[in-house]
Amino acid sequence: MSLDFELRHEDKGEQRSRKAVLLFHGLTGSPFELKKYGQFLYNNGYDVYADCLPGHGDKVREIYTVKYTDWLDFAYKKFEELNEEYEDVFVSGLCLGAVLAIAVGIKYPDKVKGIVSLSTTLYLDGWRLPWYKVLIPVGLSTLIRFYYNYPECEPHGIKNERTRSIVKKLLAKGDVGMNDFPMTGIYELLKLSKIVRKNLKELSTPILLIHSEEDDLTSTKSAETVFNNISSSDKEKIILNDSYHMVLYDNEKEFVFNKALEFFDARCSQALKNEEDVVCC
Repeated sequence: MSLDFELRHEDKGEQRSRKAVLLFHGLTGSPFELKKYGQFLYNNGYDVYADCLPGHGDKVREIYTVKYTDWLDFAYKKFEELNEEYEDVFVSGLCLGAVLAIAVGIKYPDKVKGIVSLSTTLYLDGWRLPWYKVLIPVGLSTLIRFYYNYPECEPHGIKNERTRSIVKKLLAKGDVGMNDFPMTGIYELLKLSKIVRKNLKELSTPILLIHSEEDDLTSTKSAETVFNNISSSDKEKIILNDSYHMVLYDNEKEFVFNKALEFFDARCSQALKNEEDVVCC
C-alpha cells in the first residue's frame, strides 16, 4: 500500500495553482503524518506533494542499507521536478524531514521560496530518551547498529492522550510507519544533521522554525542552532508550550497549520507583487 500523496487542484478541474509545498516526513514515519497538514494547505490554494523517503513505506527493509545521501538525492530530485512546474515552491518537513527541508534550502537558495521547519532534529537530546543515551554514539560507531532497534515508546511524540492512543494502534498494525527506530537510521540521521550544521551559514532562504519546549525526541537546541547560525534575515522561531515532538497531531496543531499558512502566503510571488504595488502607489 502506497502512502505517498499528491493534492493537485487541476485534478478536480479547478484553476491551476502556481504555488506548491513539498513535504518531508520524519525518521521511521511516512506521509501519513503529513496528511492533515497537507490537506489544510491544499484547501488554502496550494498543491501539495509528499512521498515516502528511501527506506520507508513499502520499502522498510531498505532502512538497514539506506544512506543519508539517498535521502538528500531524493529530496533534491523532488524539489527540482516541482521547481520546473511551479512559480513558487515551498519546502516543509517534520523531524528528519525538517533537516531535509533545510538541506534543500542550502542547496537551492535562490529557488526555494521559504521553509517551514517542524521539530527540527539536529540532536537526539529529548527528555524521553533513556539514561544510556550517552552510550548511543558508541553503539552507532560499531556493527551493533545493524542489529539493534531502539523501540518506539511512550509518549510516541504526542502529548494529547486520545490522539496518542489512536496512533499507537496504527503503529502496532504497521500501517503508517515503523514501531521502532533502527540504529542504522539514527546513524544516518545524525550524519545528515552534522553536514547540515556545518553548512547553516549558507542558508539565506526565509524560514519559520516551530519547536516544542517539551519535545520528547529533540530539545529546542536544534531550532536554536539553526536560528542562530543561518544567514537569512527573514527568520522566525516559535516555541510551543502544549505539544511534544509530533506537532502536526498534538494539542497545538491548528496553531501550527495557521502559522505555516501565514508564512507561505506572505512570501508568495503574488503577495510580494501586491506589496510592491501598494508601495508604488
